[in-house]
Amino acid sequence: MIQGFKDFLLRGNIVDLAVAVVIGTAFTALVTAFTTSFINPLIGLIGGGGVDGGTFTVDGQQFTYGFFINAIITFVLTAAVVYFAIVVPMKKINERRAKGQEPEPEGVSEDIELLREIRDALAARKDL
Repeated sequence: MIQGFKDFLLRGNIVDLAVAVVIGTAFTALVTAFTTSFINPLIGLIGGGGVDGGTFTVDGQQFTYGFFINAIITFVLTAAVVYFAIVVPMKKINERRAKGQEPEPEGVSEDIELLREIRDALAARKDL
């Protein structure tokens, strides 16, 4: 029972998932810092600059569209890096692994057929 649990934990998928979560969390923090430090001020400048840049007020309620745009940029940058740094390489690795597990081609070459006939003939001879 313990061995089964150990096999489950050490299986490639669980370890890969744990690494992806840690790297993803760290990278998200990095992208958030970038967008907060550089993109949000740019949105503020485009939206009028100053403290109220990237916001608007309706009936006394302040809407901070700059932070929403910031979150969208953070999401898109994080998703792009995860896709190009993790998904694409893993897909290529899985394709290479699958090439090693390809089924035998349907048409057997003459050499293989001849070798099979010889094997069968030798096996029949041993039975006599």
